[in-house]
Amino acid sequence: METNFGYIDENYRRILDGIEEAKAKYRNPSDEITCMAVTKTVAPEAVNHAIGCGIQVLGENRVQEYLSKKALYLPQARMHFIGHLQTNKVKYIIEDMELIHSVDSIRLATEINRHAERVQKVQDILIEVNVGGEASKSGVTPDQLEELLYQVAEMPHIHVKGLMTIPPVEGDEKFLFEMQKLYLDISAKKMDNIDMEILSMGMSGDYVAAIRYGSTLVRIGSALFGARKYV
Repeated sequence: METNFGYIDENYRRILDGIEEAKAKYRNPSDEITCMAVTKTVAPEAVNHAIGCGIQVLGENRVQEYLSKKALYLPQARMHFIGHLQTNKVKYIIEDMELIHSVDSIRLATEINRHAERVQKVQDILIEVNVGGEASKSGVTPDQLEELLYQVAEMPHIHVKGLMTIPPVEGDEKFLFEMQKLYLDISAKKMDNIDMEILSMGMSGDYVAAIRYGSTLVRIGSALFGARKYV
């Protein structure tokens, strides 16, 4: 097992510099932008090194992988679930997750609400939007977003904190702009039990552009840990 993780320190500094440069160019200095470490296929030792560098939020993609690694993580990290979440897997993660990013249906929201009630918590979530209308991706369509928000807002054990998207690679900035507009439009409606505090968009290849278009949380995997190792 590799134990020399100095490259993570260098990568993290480079990412933070990129975030600060993007803020200086496009945003207010006081804007807070969270850098999440995406841990898919990454060894717990490397994840813990990143936590030691200053990473505070981990993004988990797969329930089974998370369950196999969670006991090995340093305890101060906050857990977010960012992958596609099956309804029958909600029960395994509901107690651990600060935020679930990938809610895209009333069926999934209902199951999260049910298990959150069971463990006596109000679960913070983001609604995932398929801003590019791609068949290969999860997410509610932009024209169905408001209806889903109104339905989820009725659930007592769920609190919507914002929106999440993974835009198409082609035409990326156009879709980032569309997502920012959608986020601002929903914010202006001031819907009950709906807060637009978080806009989660931007990954290793496009986080600077995402910050330009209002992202408050970027999800960084390969730019932090190197190319993903498939096992």
